[in-house]
Amino acid sequence: MAAVKSSSETAGKPIRCRAAISREAGEPLVIEEIMVAPPSPYEVRIRIICTSLCYSDITFWKLKGPPACFPRILGHEAVGVVESVGENVNEVAAGDIVIPTFLSECGECDDCRSKQSNLCSKFPFKVHPWMPRYETSRFTDLKGETLYHFLFVSSFSEYTVVDVSNVVKIDSSIPPNEACLFGCCVATGVGAACKTANVEAGSTVAIFGLGSIGLAVAKGAKLCGANRIIGVDVNPDKFEVAKRFGVTEFINSRDCGDKSLSQIIKEMTGGGADYCFECVGISSLVEEAFESCRKGWGKTVVLGVDKPGALLKLSSFEVLHSGKILTGCLYGGVKTKSDLPALLKHYTDKELVVDEFVTHEVKFQDINKAFELLLGGKCIRCVIWMDK
Repeated sequence: MAAVKSSSETAGKPIRCRAAISREAGEPLVIEEIMVAPPSPYEVRIRIICTSLCYSDITFWKLKGPPACFPRILGHEAVGVVESVGENVNEVAAGDIVIPTFLSECGECDDCRSKQSNLCSKFPFKVHPWMPRYETSRFTDLKGETLYHFLFVSSFSEYTVVDVSNVVKIDSSIPPNEACLFGCCVATGVGAACKTANVEAGSTVAIFGLGSIGLAVAKGAKLCGANRIIGVDVNPDKFEVAKRFGVTEFINSRDCGDKSLSQIIKEMTGGGADYCFECVGISSLVEEAFESCRKGWGKTVVLGVDKPGALLKLSSFEVLHSGKILTGCLYGGVKTKSDLPALLKHYTDKELVVDEFVTHEVKFQDINKAFELLLGGKCIRCVIWMDK
């Protein structure tokens, strides 16, 4: 492994380090030495401490058509230490512990100034191969070939460069293998329940898909005081695990007999769940979740990442007459710089426990093992350590 360098030695210079590169769709990542350019103005170069594997990484690793592109450095859920900063960066400095985020918060546009949105319009979210501000890459391999960025983070590298609008300073006392989860999984699920849906105490929640995001929704719903949390999945083994996260009841969607999933949920709840969360990324399941929520006030929140071009089919009559709400949310509706510190305070105050998300940990050179574990349904989150 490349030796950890001090910022005084490396500031303003390219850094040679290791990265796990996705060179072909669906093929094992290749660990190679690369060059990471110094940060441009408004950018921050980070030494990654650890990163975890999210299913969104797998989705785009498998994808053969646009917006997939290769060779690419994946990874977007991480924690690191600032190595150096470019010009005009004042909010973080070398040595700060930070979470890089795939959503930007510039603090200047109408959306960032509004409490209604976490979708920055100056640097909008996109599955983009470049840095957000300059649309160029900071990565090259040793042959000089450009390596593409992923979600403005690219954490499967010992060093990465992110825009200052995509970095949040955190308390250095938070364990890195738990802090990294706030870069996607925990913030997305807990935020969806607490902020986007604003789950009310005593309510009934249905969660479609009990992967890490669905379990984080359960955590958030429990934090809000939900009375019933119904988990839906095709794997019955997940129920025992889900109980630890707050799920109170379970439906195996493969054992519905001649009834639809929505019929069963309506019968269980006397008319439908107050809140439904789709955490898989299948359009037909979004439709089923919408059908499963209660008329008059039911709210369905979409968190799952579907394949590009997937469409929903909803009855216009039903939408008009049911009075229900269907909404999507990125990063749980959480504003990265404005809201993430409050979410982390729930953690440091021990109101939000996240250690049970981390079921496996591997060294960086074994990163492909993390893919095997997640693809095999054997882990919730696998943390990948750069140096431990």
